[in-house]
Amino acid sequence: MKTIINKIGETRLTPARFFGFFLRSTTKARCGYWAILFTLVIALTSCSDDLDVQQSYPFTVEVMPYGDKITKGQTVELRFEIKPEGNYANTLYTIRYFQYDGEGTLKLVDGPVLVNNDRVLLESKTFRLNYTANSSEAHKFLVVVEDSFNSTPWQQTFEFNSKDSGDNDGGKTPGIISPVNPGTITPIAR
Repeated sequence: MKTIINKIGETRLTPARFFGFFLRSTTKARCGYWAILFTLVIALTSCSDDLDVQQSYPFTVEVMPYGDKITKGQTVELRFEIKPEGNYANTLYTIRYFQYDGEGTLKLVDGPVLVNNDRVLLESKTFRLNYTANSSEAHKFLVVVEDSFNSTPWQQTFEFNSKDSGDNDGGKTPGIISPVNPGTITPIAR
């Protein structure tokens, strides 16, 4: 038994002995072994868990200016545009609203009337809402836009004060500037 262990210990493992099967085989077989070894090395080193495909991007919503006074039966148009920081084609956006004060209806132009606190799918990143006042008091509601990845939603509160026909300078429309008679205009001689 000692002789076998001594013989194993005396035998040195050299690179030539370890890779001898490559050197003794035919050229065609060597190429096959090297191809397999090369494929294994590439396969083991090319796997990475660091691949990050971003689908959810933060977004903002731009609102065009709108009037802040409304009377019963009047409709105000609100224009919106969703501006995401990146572009992922499969992102879907929904809208919902919650009315705090007043009575009115909010409707997507060319779309359905929104139900208080129900989500509706937006078909475009640019959309318009029509708010129609059903009462003569002040109106206040919150609009929320969310994406399909449940990222931070965008929200804004809209407030409309009631305007009575007797307010603001005896029934004149607020915000309209009446022209002042400048008197006689004489051209300046050169």
